[in-house]
Amino acid sequence: MMPSIASRLRLALLMFFGVYPVITLYIYALFPLTTGWQMWQRTLLLVPLMVLTMVFFVMPFIQTRFGAFITGRKPAAAA
Repeated sequence: MMPSIASRLRLALLMFFGVYPVITLYIYALFPLTTGWQMWQRTLLLVPLMVLTMVFFVMPFIQTRFGAFITGRKPAAAA
C-alpha cells in the first residue's frame, strides 16, 4: 500500500527536525578540525557520519516515537 501524501509530509517534517540539529552539530564540530580542506573533502567526511547517525539513531527514534503521527492513526493504548 502506497503511503499518502500527508504521511510523507509528516515524515519529512520530522526528518527535518531530526536532521537539522545533527548536521549543525557536525558542522560546528568538524569544520574547525578540517580548516584548509576542500569542500568535497569535508563533505566526504560529513556525509557518512550523517547517514549513519540518521539510519541508526534518528530514524528509529522518529519511527518508534512518532509512528502513529506519521501514518495518521491514533496511538495504541498502553497496556
